[in-house]
Order: sequence, then structure tokens, then C-alpha cells
Amino acid sequence: MKKSIGAKIPIYPAPVWVIGTYDEAGNPNAMTVSWAGICCSDPPAIAISLRQSTYTYGNILKRRAFTVNIPSEKYIKEIDCLGMVSGRNVDKFALTGLTPVGSKLVDAPYIKEFPVILDCKLLNISEIGLHTQFIGQILDIMVEENCADEKGRPDLLQIKPLLMANLSYYHLGEIIGKCYTFGKDLYAPK
Repeated sequence: MKKSIGAKIPIYPAPVWVIGTYDEAGNPNAMTVSWAGICCSDPPAIAISLRQSTYTYGNILKRRAFTVNIPSEKYIKEIDCLGMVSGRNVDKFALTGLTPVGSKLVDAPYIKEFPVILDCKLLNISEIGLHTQFIGQILDIMVEENCADEKGRPDLLQIKPLLMANLSYYHLGEIIGKCYTFGKDLYAPK
């Protein structure tokens, strides 16, 4: 039997991504987010949800661009620190030792040390409540060569990305099988 726990945020794991932006003066900033995910395949787009009080919120509105930086778990200290302080008060790159690099496609920095980078231009904004959803059109994805599979796609087992749920970090386990294979026992198209 299931027990109601009320309307709350999901307990499911969410990706731990770092959003790169420039402020009004051109200073690079980075913010850890977990309210994020793919939201469209054509055009390829992602959604991130931020509170208006964040420094990144204003940066995205001004620059109309951001990067999504997918870190590996070896940078957990830096990732956690990026979510603990505001770029209004602290140079997060100096604090963490991470390296900002200017994107060639959008007006935003990416983080050199992280294995996967998405260059995004702002496509849409939706006020939801406490959070605002920013939808970014993915203009390019860059992947470290040693973190790509034989087809050039990001290889999650090599990247070792972090997930978050219930204010805790998790990492991925092993592959348990390919999609659209398990269900064949139940459904086989004719």
C-alpha cells in the first residue's frame, strides 16, 4: 500500500550541472543547478530552473546565453562550493581553481576542466512560481575525446557525472541493458 506524502519536490535523482554566465561587467560566473533536463529534441533544447534571487538569473537575462557544464565526480568539492556561495560576492573561479574559457558560439564561459559542455542561447523564459524556467537552445556540445563512445556521444561511465536527490550526491552505477530490449518479452510489433 502506498502512503501519501503530499505535494513536494521529487525524490528522483536530478543531474548536477554547472551553469556558466558572464555578468554585466564581463566577469565569469558559475552556479550549480539540479532543476534541469532535456526538454525538446527539435530544436535540441534544455531547461534549467533558477530562483530570481540568484546572480546567474540576472546574467542570463542580460546576456541571453549560458553554458551547461557537466562535471565528473572527481570535482565534487568544487561543484559543491559553487552552490554554496554567490558570484555577487565571490570570484568562484579564483576560489575553486577552475578555469573559465570563453565560448566561441555564445556570450558565456565554460569550464575547461569539465568533460562535457553545452553552448546554449536563450530560447524561452517561463515564470513558474518560486523558480523561473530558462530554456536554452543547444547550439553545440563539446565532449572530451576520452569521454566519448565509438560514435562520439558522451559516455556516462567515462564522464562519471553526479546526480542529486534529497540534498545528497550520487553517482551512476553500471549499465543494466539497452532500451527497447526488455519490453520485447511483453510486446513484439507485427
